[in-house]
Amino acid sequence: MITPPEVITTQEVITAAIPLVIPGRDMPKYMDPAIQEIIQVLAEQGMHPPYGGPMFSYHHRRPADTFDFEIGFPVAKAIKPQGRVINSTLPAAKVVRSVYQGPYEGLAQAWPALQKWVRENGHGETGKFWESYLNNPNEVKSPSEYRTELNWIVA
Repeated sequence: MITPPEVITTQEVITAAIPLVIPGRDMPKYMDPAIQEIIQVLAEQGMHPPYGGPMFSYHHRRPADTFDFEIGFPVAKAIKPQGRVINSTLPAAKVVRSVYQGPYEGLAQAWPALQKWVRENGHGETGKFWESYLNNPNEVKSPSEYRTELNWIVA
C-alpha cells in the first residue's frame, strides 16, 4: 500500500495555489476547475510545465465536515496574484514521508496507515499534511500506476 515511511526535513518551496474550504464529497467538483485556473494563470505569466515540481494539495488541518486546503504547483519564483491564484509555500518542516501507489480512492486507506506508523513511532502530530501527485493521470495507463507522495508534518 505505502512505501516504508521515512523522517525527513523539507525546505520551503514557493508555490502558486488556490485556497479551498469545501465538503470532502465535493472534492471532484472543485479540484479540476482549480487546477485549470492555476495552469491558465501560470501560462499567462510565462510559466509552463513541469513548473518547479508536481501538483500538490496542502491541508491546513485534518479533514472534518470540510477540507481546508490549498491546491497548487511549486514555482521557481513568486507569481503576480490573479483571481483566486495566490503566492503560498510548502513549509520547511519535519515530515514523515511515504509514497502510495494506486487509484486516488485508495488514499483514504493510505493516510491512516501512515498515521498509524507516526503514532507507533512516537512522532507528535500537527494535523497538517500534503500530497504531491508524482505523475499525471493523463500520462499513465491505469489508476493502479498513480503515485502520490504523502507528507505528514510532525512535531
